[in-house]
Amino acid sequence: MSGNKPFGVEALPRGVDVPGAPAGCRDRLVERARLQWHPADGGDPALLAQEFLAAHGIARQDLARPGTHDPTGVCGAALYLSAAAGALIAGGAPGAPSPVPALPDLVVVVYGHAPRPPARPDRPGGGGWWLGDWRDSWTPREHADAVVAVRAAIGRGDVYQVNLVGHAAAPYAGDPLPALARLAALPGARYGGTLSGLGWAVGCASPETLVALEHGRLVTRPIKGTRPATPAGRRELLASAKERAEHVMIVDLERNDLARVARTGSVRVDELFAVRRWCDLWQAESTVSAAPADGLGLAELLRAVCPGGSVTGAPKLAALDRIAALEPVGRGAGMGALGWVGPDRLDLGLTIRTAAADAERLHLWAGGGITWGSDPAAEVAEAAAKAAPVRALLAAG
Repeated sequence: MSGNKPFGVEALPRGVDVPGAPAGCRDRLVERARLQWHPADGGDPALLAQEFLAAHGIARQDLARPGTHDPTGVCGAALYLSAAAGALIAGGAPGAPSPVPALPDLVVVVYGHAPRPPARPDRPGGGGWWLGDWRDSWTPREHADAVVAVRAAIGRGDVYQVNLVGHAAAPYAGDPLPALARLAALPGARYGGTLSGLGWAVGCASPETLVALEHGRLVTRPIKGTRPATPAGRRELLASAKERAEHVMIVDLERNDLARVARTGSVRVDELFAVRRWCDLWQAESTVSAAPADGLGLAELLRAVCPGGSVTGAPKLAALDRIAALEPVGRGAGMGALGWVGPDRLDLGLTIRTAAADAERLHLWAGGGITWGSDPAAEVAEAAAKAAPVRALLAAG
């Protein structure tokens, strides 16, 4: 890998930095076991994840009956699932090939507690950090044409909404992990953190909860609707009929996703269209929750919620077909799931505002939901606005 060094998770500069990991444990966690999976390996990634966790002391076959945290034994596990793997378990089209083939589509890393913070391996110097120019996988014109194609599909009644995502890559030299770790400092990065392995690394600054287990309830927090973080932008977002319709459509989709695995009658919308800030953008977020059905296992939950509705569209399988037909590059680390699963804890973020490194390049994904009311030029500008803070922080020396 020459001078480019995506190191393993055990070598992160500030201890284990996986989104959702217990804050009080991070500095003394050590890796105990790891599963990495690609589609060519065969099998069901959701079931493989559940079985691997159970084999290493994290039994999540019944989420309604959580275990307890052992401060001396197994703490929990990082879990990463790509958007392509999510489409596979949902029975949908997986999309174009990933531009980061070294990155697995499923990663599960089990951690135990060390009696004291473990010594971190030395990180050889790479002569500083350099990031080259970003090269987009489609031009603004091609992106706009894809928006027009989605609007035509909506007009035909094929879909109601489709989330279109673009990709960009830039060459780099040096160690990418410090740059990726900086993403956690972006304002609103609820799932800020990193995960890495041999030849790959992922950095996340996501504000969005794909699914968590909080106080005995499953929770998802879809984000849809974006404006500049100015007083006028906030007023525009609250007043926009187009943004509210787009948002409510995804809230309804995610209500249905949770209802498939919830106790009958327990699904509710706890908060609708709350405006919150991520970097220099306002975004609309809702909270949907449900009580897990008895006997609900992690694998079944992942099948119900992956890939996240806010990054697919509605209906989900029809939207995945449009995505596969229109996006020229796979979503790689973007639009998947990354977080923590422990005996007593489940907290997975949706990997928006996420970058990945391979041996030669950094990769970034950004997009937005397309409805009948979408303006192609505005959608192109929105995707660029979402990517801009991530690009700027990755370029920092």
